[in-house]
Amino acid sequence: MNKPVLAGILALAVTVILGGIALAQSAQVQSLRGADVDDPVVLDQVHRLQQGRLQRNYRQQPPLIPHKIEQYQIDIRTNQCLSCHDWTKAGERGAPTLSMTHYLDRDGNELDHIAGTRYFCNQCHVPQADAPALVENVFEPSSPAVR
Repeated sequence: MNKPVLAGILALAVTVILGGIALAQSAQVQSLRGADVDDPVVLDQVHRLQQGRLQRNYRQQPPLIPHKIEQYQIDIRTNQCLSCHDWTKAGERGAPTLSMTHYLDRDGNELDHIAGTRYFCNQCHVPQADAPALVENVFEPSSPAVR
């Protein structure tokens, strides 16, 4: 390719890149929470945990956690959820026992300890909070089967 054509292509590429950067810099990011991204969240706006248990919206929905878990350690060495919810301790602690599916390995074999695939509880279970939806939601829970 000759030098004038190559220089023209290079100049065009630089112009397009600089124009894209300028356009990106001028774009306004809008937050879903109604404040600037770097504004601190006022404590009164934090949604509190609801007391009691909420009804599930569909069959096989993982139960919501009815208590705070901010200080719970859940990592490869420790899972504080199991200190109350493991089948060996749930009765004495008055906590719901984990479903038996949590004690099955990938091949369906029963285990005496929680399966590694079910060890990180907050993959499926989240604390319940009375928080408004960030986007419109038209989901309706399933109704029980009529016989």
